[in-house]
Amino acid sequence: VQLQASGGGVVQAGDSSKLSCVASGRSISQVAVAWFRQVSGNEREFVAAMAGNGGSFTDYADSVKGRFTISRDIAKEAVYLQMRSVQPEDAAVYFCTATRYRGAPSRATYDYGYWGRGTLVTVSS
Repeated sequence: VQLQASGGGVVQAGDSSKLSCVASGRSISQVAVAWFRQVSGNEREFVAAMAGNGGSFTDYADSVKGRFTISRDIAKEAVYLQMRSVQPEDAAVYFCTATRYRGAPSRATYDYGYWGRGTLVTVSS
């Protein structure tokens, strides 16, 4: 599975931005998907996840709850992260990811078998 993320760039603090991730090579419609982010020198940090198998369950890190929304378009094999009220601490490289078979979302990186290359979000204040 290839995951191609896009939508990163420079975002003004307080503004909104939307990240997209499109899968190819295999369907990810039945598996859990998630977004993580990483600041240079730090570990990859969980941001948001969404269940597979047709479920709508979502999970968010406390730091983004109420501001970020994860969603998916099954037909397009796409996953999105809508970011609102972006803050300077949201600046990072954002990675989309999918599990190999697991439908339940997870906050652990080791539960995800497919990773995109990441897209950089820079926040200007």
